[in-house]
Amino acid sequence: MSIVRMGLISKKPEWSEVDFRKHWLGHHGPLVRNAPGLSQYRQNHVVDRVQRGIDFAREPWEFDGLSQLWIADADKPFGVGELPQRIIADENYFLGELHILTVRQTTVVDVPDEEARGRLKKRMSLIRRRPELSEEEFLREWQVHADLVRTMPGVHGYRQNAVIQRELQKGTPCSYEELPIDGVVEFWFESADALERAFKSEAGMKTMEHAKTFLSGITAFLVEEHRII
Repeated sequence: MSIVRMGLISKKPEWSEVDFRKHWLGHHGPLVRNAPGLSQYRQNHVVDRVQRGIDFAREPWEFDGLSQLWIADADKPFGVGELPQRIIADENYFLGELHILTVRQTTVVDVPDEEARGRLKKRMSLIRRRPELSEEEFLREWQVHADLVRTMPGVHGYRQNAVIQRELQKGTPCSYEELPIDGVVEFWFESADALERAFKSEAGMKTMEHAKTFLSGITAFLVEEHRII
């Protein structure tokens, strides 16, 4: 189980998607890579916002990317000195919004190696629990859900990221009501069609019926993953 810092990223409206991705990958990524204590850093560029295979309406989360940073020091994730200020200045230059989730990550279905990940399709989803459920009840049901996902055909990797801290604005912890996201799901499939087939299978339909018993929202993003570290 790992603690990971995730950024929910929106570009400034005047930036094109091409320019945003080019700057995030080519300039911001190498800048953050210099931070001490990072064991891994990945960028997930959103390429598709279709709710494939799930019977949930999209919630109003519209991001252009999701970052993932495996950090050694949660209080000073980018070290001290000049570098954190340079990172913040660059974020202010090209980002419109940046929310931060700190998550406890659990691998349910082993994630493929780097070579395989380069050809597979990755989907990330933001999930929200039903309002009548406590956080503890949600986490208990999510464990049950993990066992159901294991039975689905065509799943090449599945991770659950349970949110343990939220920052609506980077650096300032906020309440659940301000950023009502309980978890982030990571799925890997051979293709978008394979994703659809997995959810339309008998096991997939059973899994999604269970999802309705403890989730009130799922918002899915197909992403292109880039490893920086």
